[in-house]
Amino acid sequence: MNAIELHGVTLDYEVKHVRTRSLRRTLANYATGGKLLADRGDNVTVRALDNVSLRVAEGARLGIFGHNGSGKSTLLRVMAGVYVPTRGTVVVNGRVSSALDVSLGMEDEATGRENVLIMALYRGVPLNEARASVDAICDFAGLGPYIDMPVKSYSSGMRLRLAFSVATSWQPDILLLDEWLSTGDEMFVGRAKDRLQSFLSKARALVVASQSRELLSRVCDHVLVLHQGRVAAYGTPDEVWRAYPAPQDAVVTPAVA
Repeated sequence: MNAIELHGVTLDYEVKHVRTRSLRRTLANYATGGKLLADRGDNVTVRALDNVSLRVAEGARLGIFGHNGSGKSTLLRVMAGVYVPTRGTVVVNGRVSSALDVSLGMEDEATGRENVLIMALYRGVPLNEARASVDAICDFAGLGPYIDMPVKSYSSGMRLRLAFSVATSWQPDILLLDEWLSTGDEMFVGRAKDRLQSFLSKARALVVASQSRELLSRVCDHVLVLHQGRVAAYGTPDEVWRAYPAPQDAVVTPAVA
């Protein structure tokens, strides 16, 4: 049995009341990963994922690679059940834990310590078990006195540390991580790597999105490359890097239909 299966998954976002001509001028100055489809009115649809099919087998460690806006985070959110695809099917066999959006499940007015409990309950952890784990999670996050301050005062890196600490405190069947080492000091990054390694031997599947080739080569056995929401390549890290020797974060001209 595969841990995750996607069959022909397409995901469209509708942006209402945006004039196509104005949108073209705006996009001339900005890169986007999704394909843009305009109707006869003022509505524009962003195709974030386009006919994506993949299987994540038992024991697999899959990396998702691509430039900014290529659809990496969107694909993880589809796997996590946060987004429902416009077309296609998603099958997930097992309990999923994720650190995707650092603000997902966080209450800005609550303290970091309170948010540990909130996010644990949000993930379905029993109340007594969540309460028993709060101190250990706070210690691992290493936020010092900030742990008892409102999360709205946190930097994005501090939010990521808190989210990662919660997401990796209970052993899941399937672990989804999005740019989990994109921010943070060296000491925390080192502890996060050690913690992730302990999960690798236990989790049934790992999917991590990152632009770090070094990270994906070290952690993953296969890499999927996304380009404008479509699968551009799939293989072992060595196979994929040979096919994509140049950095994939270059500006991509958006397609407007």
